[in-house]
Amino acid sequence: MEIIPTDILSSYQKIAVLKLWNLEYPEQLQCKTMAEFEHYLFTLANVNHFLLLDDAHEIVGWAFKFTRDTAVWFAIILDGTIHLKGFGSLLLDQLKDKETSLNGWVVDHNHYLRSNAEIYRSPLNFYLKNGFRVIEDVRLELPHLSAVKITWKKTDDC
Repeated sequence: MEIIPTDILSSYQKIAVLKLWNLEYPEQLQCKTMAEFEHYLFTLANVNHFLLLDDAHEIVGWAFKFTRDTAVWFAIILDGTIHLKGFGSLLLDQLKDKETSLNGWVVDHNHYLRSNAEIYRSPLNFYLKNGFRVIEDVRLELPHLSAVKITWKKTDDC
């Protein structure tokens, strides 16, 4: 596996990442068209992408960080076939590099389905194991999505 950092995604990379997004995220978060996905990417400020490539140079993971209201936010998507193998932690390490804090939204329940009708398993425990803490009183509550804010802060021993 190899991690490739980039500031701009190529057309091929966008197609692969959108496919990953729609396969792995809950149905409620799907981008139905490339135009919808590109619009989302366009709204991100100071974005940095990290692509996880397998031995055949296929994209099997994507992480990105961006600035929102002076804070650094992030998201990660991994192909389900490589969960629990340490690759998510590797991508998190890339995101944490040169940062003092990271913020994200995480679904904290198992009530949503993925596009293949399988349960979307909350990644909350993964983030807790990687040094994040939950901000219980800050939630994203939309008609189609419920998530809690998580944050990581660099410590002197990191």
